Amino acid sequence: MKNVAIIDYSIGNLFSVQQACKEVGLNPFLVSTPKELKSADALILPGVGAFAQGMQNLVTSGLDEEIKSFIKTGKPFMGICLGMQLLLKSSAEFGESKGLGIIDGIVRKLPDNNKNLPVPKISWDEVNEKDISWDNTPLQGIKNKTDFYFVHSYYCDLSSTENELSYTTHGELNYCSSILKDNVFATQYHPEKSSKSGLQIYQNWKDLN
Repeated sequence: MKNVAIIDYSIGNLFSVQQACKEVGLNPFLVSTPKELKSADALILPGVGAFAQGMQNLVTSGLDEEIKSFIKTGKPFMGICLGMQLLLKSSAEFGESKGLGIIDGIVRKLPDNNKNLPVPKISWDEVNEKDISWDNTPLQGIKNKTDFYFVHSYYCDLSSTENELSYTTHGELNYCSSILKDNVFATQYHPEKSSKSGLQIYQNWKDLN
């Protein structure tokens, strides 16, 4: 894996993702049309913001179907923050919105008045091992309960824990903070903003593919 396409759909911080890729020896390039994905060895869908707007931008550009086709090839895919949420079937943000449907589940709002924790959540927080071993995954070598950087108001409520690679606690809620399904890896936290541990995830993702 060398050439990594980063989807530019006008919703998210692309620069830090590009820099993290370069740090581990990848060749990142931005794409905004389906045709531009053809030369990619791997694909990253970043994003910060509203689910409905993000999905609308993907549909308008035709990238929604191209992402699904890319994933079916078996090539490596990474989703970050909103890019993870968009993988689910739907979101309850501002009414129901349809997602990409790669992962079975719905995106829900973090509960308010939960031990006085603020929403949106903008903080470092622990990422905990779930049922899937982190060996031979992008989290290999990361210690359980390592802190990563989060910025979000919504979380992924999966229909089953089969694809749940890690969880994070928000008051009384334990929610999925990273997903692994075949060639699809995604995080609610931002590895590219999470110092050495975050860069290790990018390095692992590269080395495993």
